[in-house]
Amino acid sequence: MTVMSQEEMMVGIKTVAQGLEALKNELMASNNPSGQNTMQPEEKQSMLQKTLDMTELGLGEAQVMLALASHLQNVEAEKQKLRTQVRRLCQENAWLRDELANTQQKLQASEQAVALLDEQNKHLEFMASISKFDADKTEDQTESKQEKSKNDDPVVDLFPDDENEERNTLSPTPPSQFAQQVNAGAGYEIPARLRTLHNLVIQYASQGRYEVAVPLCKQALEDLEKTSGHDHPDVATMLNILALVYRDQNKYKDAANLLNDALAIREKTLGENHPAVAATLNNLAVLYGKRGKYKDAEPLCKRALEIREAVLGKGHPDVAKQLNNLALLCQNQGKYEEVERYYQRALEIYEKKLGPDDPNVAKTKNNLASCYLKQGKYKEAEILYKQVLTRAHEREFGTIDGDEKEWASMANNNNSKA
Repeated sequence: MTVMSQEEMMVGIKTVAQGLEALKNELMASNNPSGQNTMQPEEKQSMLQKTLDMTELGLGEAQVMLALASHLQNVEAEKQKLRTQVRRLCQENAWLRDELANTQQKLQASEQAVALLDEQNKHLEFMASISKFDADKTEDQTESKQEKSKNDDPVVDLFPDDENEERNTLSPTPPSQFAQQVNAGAGYEIPARLRTLHNLVIQYASQGRYEVAVPLCKQALEDLEKTSGHDHPDVATMLNILALVYRDQNKYKDAANLLNDALAIREKTLGENHPAVAATLNNLAVLYGKRGKYKDAEPLCKRALEIREAVLGKGHPDVAKQLNNLALLCQNQGKYEEVERYYQRALEIYEKKLGPDDPNVAKTKNNLASCYLKQGKYKEAEILYKQVLTRAHEREFGTIDGDEKEWASMANNNNSKA
């Protein structure tokens, strides 16, 4: 038996319905012929009436079948639509799986690269600890590299240790540091209605997608000024964010204008000695330092130092970071006596508060040794470099003895006298 399609069934049903309708009309005509008054025999009339009833029943069933067929067509159309949606969702799911797989591969490659660099770093440290170089040659090479770096970019070493406030790199700022730079010491939270937008701006800026970050930040500023007014701490925070975005784009003039505006707002709303004011002052000092305006940056850095000393105490690690910043600014101006004083004080704070093995101790000693080299104080620089190497060797391989122990002891004694 041949299976009929739905359309063929509907065509057949319509044909049968038309035939039944014609038969009905014919029977009705024969039951009461037009123009005749004679009555048919009762038996014939009963048969015709029965046939007519069955024909009407057939017509009713045909109409029901037509309605059912129409409903089935609608159901089939909806079913096809749902199948199309399912296929599209499957395609999107496959695409997302591919994206996830690619991301996982990139992450694995990054982890392998980090592990390789870590191993290389350990190897270099080991080689440095067991090799004996001529002291004068080491000093000459160090000074040569520092001078070359300075010639390439005179502010490339500006504020290398101030991770919570600023890093003087021309590449986009990582998201965690970017957020810390903006909100460090602010003492308040971003409103919930703007937190998502705030995080998006930071994320896009950290990826270098400034064409997205800048409009988002400007929209946030516009919304804040409409709801809270221009003189509001949250407006100052968004101004800081936009300023850092401009700074990463080397738009220093625009960044400076925004930071000065944020500074005025924070001084007015939070007070002149608030930690948020110190954060903005430091951001502005870094910006001036990147432009080579060391004389303009120095008083800003000093004021930030005074605020942090008053709020946090003179022995706080953040005060030591600010001292390092100030020392680097003075070093770019050739004020080596002040540089020595600031580094020595920062070193004392780090050793007392964080311990002799904290990385900031070694960094500060290295910076101070660099200052000694620039002044031709090679002996003092040698002592500090040996202290750093000795401490690194003891952490990695244990205590040293023999001749190395003698010069290490002498280095520690000379440093304590200084």
